[in-house]
Amino acid sequence: MPTAMKEDYYEILGIARTASETEIKSAFRRQAMKYHPDRNPGDKQAEEQFKKINEAFSVLSDPQKKQMYDQYGHDGVNAGAGGFNGFNASGFADVGDIFGSVFGDIFGAGFGGSARGGKPRAQRGEDLKVDANLTLEQAYSGLEKEVSYTRVDRCSVCGGTGAEEGSSVKTCRSCNGSGSVVYRQGFFSMRQTCPDCGGKGTVVERPCKKCRGSGVERVRENITVKIPSGVRTGVTLRVNNGGDIGTNGGGYGDLYVEVHVKDHKIFKRDGDNLVIDAQITYPQAVLGGSIKVPTIEGKEVEVNIPKGTQFGEVLKMQGCGMPRLGKKGFGDLLVNVKIEVPKRPTARQKELLEELAKETGGKKSFFEKLFD
Repeated sequence: MPTAMKEDYYEILGIARTASETEIKSAFRRQAMKYHPDRNPGDKQAEEQFKKINEAFSVLSDPQKKQMYDQYGHDGVNAGAGGFNGFNASGFADVGDIFGSVFGDIFGAGFGGSARGGKPRAQRGEDLKVDANLTLEQAYSGLEKEVSYTRVDRCSVCGGTGAEEGSSVKTCRSCNGSGSVVYRQGFFSMRQTCPDCGGKGTVVERPCKKCRGSGVERVRENITVKIPSGVRTGVTLRVNNGGDIGTNGGGYGDLYVEVHVKDHKIFKRDGDNLVIDAQITYPQAVLGGSIKVPTIEGKEVEVNIPKGTQFGEVLKMQGCGMPRLGKKGFGDLLVNVKIEVPKRPTARQKELLEELAKETGGKKSFFEKLFD
């Protein structure tokens, strides 16, 4: 009876064959969170898909194995006739190294014997990203903002051991605590992740019911992030050790907080400058004067209108803009002048404008054409 064709690893993760290392990791996290048994209790199909995702990632995340897979397909990573794939029955095995020690361990171990390497390699946890939405006023003043997100941390019940209370953690007999075993096939010896302990080097008598022996769980975190004044959209702040916990003592990843500043009803931002539209009357534009405009601080400043100010001129109020991020000083407030035209002029206003038109040469002015 023919054997069913194995699914393509790239299709399992939903990525192109040209995907970068970052894209591969991102796709794995997305798929793993979707099909993780904790999120799909009792769902055998989800559990089976989770195993496939782990298997695909273990190959595509390793440059050597990825190269073998790209060149020879599944035969390239199945170690020939033996077909060992580096995953235990549960599908929770850590990313192992099937071909990493080919040739290096020739004659290094007996048939089916344990590897004589050191402890499993420590791996740092994944970095995480969260968005922080601010008003323009908050970006001006700076603040301490609370952000909420989910990350992977030690299990709150077993403390990360993976063992149920009263149960002990023992050194894995299959690999003698190294986390990997060596298989001999003909002339070659090949090292792979231990199928009994999943690369941890230890096994538990009775797995913790909350984390199913993994030693980790997803937890909700609320942290306070100090956001500096003058911050703008796209600025990213790093919180050390705010990401997922690593494996084998590898420590935490970092949390990156990306800032997004909302649009303002009155002010527009141009770098460190703020732009505001201000309406003035035609007489003010001709004769000059002064007006008051608001600032982002909630105050008012007086703006001098020079005689003969034209529509669209920009008047600068120095130092009334946004704080310069990481520097001293402030940007400017740019006042964009708009000349207000009355929609329904009174009879007296129309009379005066007609007289003005005669004084300026008898030609119909813009205002007369508008009124006509």
